[in-house]
Amino acid sequence: MKIKWLGHASFMITSDSGIRIITDPYEPEEDLTYSRINETADIVTVSHEHGDHNAVAAVGGSPQVVRKATEAKGIEFKDIPTYHDDTGGSKRGSNTILCFEVDGVNVCHMGDLGHVLSNEQVTGLGKVDVLLIPVGGFFTIDARAASQVCDHLKPRVIIPMHYKNDKCAFPIAGVDEFLRGKNNVTRLDSSEVEFKAGELPASTQIMVLKPAR
Repeated sequence: MKIKWLGHASFMITSDSGIRIITDPYEPEEDLTYSRINETADIVTVSHEHGDHNAVAAVGGSPQVVRKATEAKGIEFKDIPTYHDDTGGSKRGSNTILCFEVDGVNVCHMGDLGHVLSNEQVTGLGKVDVLLIPVGGFFTIDARAASQVCDHLKPRVIIPMHYKNDKCAFPIAGVDEFLRGKNNVTRLDSSEVEFKAGELPASTQIMVLKPAR
């Protein structure tokens, strides 16, 4: 299976059989200048109803939209209700973590998680192979909190998202803040990486992708 970072919190996950899942599609705006999404998908996931995460109409192919636990195209989606802030949702509302298995690889997309996870939430998530996690802070957890979440979940692969770069001018931190002091980092000269069940890293690896859009 392949994971391609389109930009921001949007990824395209493609199964070996060709099923395409796009997470949290965005619409370009003044401070978010990733190119418009032009990929088609079978499934689109939405973690919360903000315009840089729920632009379902931007995705072609008449995809099935997943916002909570369900089955779509033979893939089971598990949800963990969370918040977009650390005040129980009073500032920015709710957020849904969505986890799903593709070709034996368990993927977990954290959306715009705004707080560290409770023990109950960590248990509910279960085994995580690939963690797609926001690290920029301000609107989401920051580098320190993201590191705590990663330590609790112990995924095989961490792919950071939702951080400042030359296509995202939000008042958030860049990825280097999250990477500081960590030695298990690979910066790929690509937007896409391939994973196979049984061949994942033995210890946690952070993989920094280049945005495709």
